[in-house]
Amino acid sequence: MSKIIKPYKDSDLGKKEQVAKMFDAISTNYDGLNRVISFGIDVKWRKKVVAIVGKNNPKQILDIATGTGDLALMMSNLNPDRIVGLDISSGMLEVGKQKIAKANLSDKIEMIVGDSEDMPFEDDTFDAITVSFGVRNFANLDKGLKEIARVLKPSGVLVILETSNPTKFPFKQGYQLHTHLVLPIVGKLFSKDKVAYSYLSESANSFPFGEAFNNILKKNGFTTAEDQPVTFGVATIYTARI
Repeated sequence: MSKIIKPYKDSDLGKKEQVAKMFDAISTNYDGLNRVISFGIDVKWRKKVVAIVGKNNPKQILDIATGTGDLALMMSNLNPDRIVGLDISSGMLEVGKQKIAKANLSDKIEMIVGDSEDMPFEDDTFDAITVSFGVRNFANLDKGLKEIARVLKPSGVLVILETSNPTKFPFKQGYQLHTHLVLPIVGKLFSKDKVAYSYLSESANSFPFGEAFNNILKKNGFTTAEDQPVTFGVATIYTARI
C-alpha cells in the first residue's frame, strides 16, 4: 500500500492500537452489522475457505484476526485437534468466547489476545492458518506475513479471505457506491463508533489484491500463491504455501 490508513486520523496512537480500539468499540454489534452490510454473502465465502483448509486435513489450526470467531467455529467441523483464534481486540474475543461456549466448543477452540506480527508460538506449529478480513488491518503487512510463514509447517497451507475491488462494469461501479456510501451510512446508524466503518471502507478500497497481493505473499516467505475472486471480485480467497 502507498500509505498507512488508520481508523482515527486525529489520534497519536499507532495503527495497531487504533485498530484494537476500534474493534473493541464495535464488537457487540459487529456480527449483525456485518451480515447486513454483506447481505450475508460473507458466510458463503467462509464456507469456501473451510473447504480449502479441509483438503489439508489439519490437526492444528490458527485463525488470525479471528474477531468473534465465525471462521474458527466453522472450521471445528473439520475435527482438528485444536483451533487457536488470535486477535488484538479483547472486546471481539469476548463476544467470540460466548459464541464458542454456547456451541460447547470451549475445549476445542482457544481464543487468545495476541499480535499477528509477534505471535507466541514455536516455529512450524500449525497445519493451516487462516485470516478473514484481517490482513489489511496489519500495521506492518510484510512483518505479519513473515510471522505467519514462521509458525506454519512446511506442509501447511495459508488461506486468506480479503476484500478486493471488482474491475468490470457494472460491478466496479456498484461496489464503489456500496463501500463509499452505503457502508459508512449503515455503520454510523448502528454503530457507536462513527468512524469505524468509514475506515473499513477506505482500507478495503486501497488494499492490493489479485496478482499484486500474490506477489507480496511470495516476497514474504511463500513459494506459491493463488487468488480466487468471489462474487464478481468483491472479495478474493488466497491460497499460499511455503
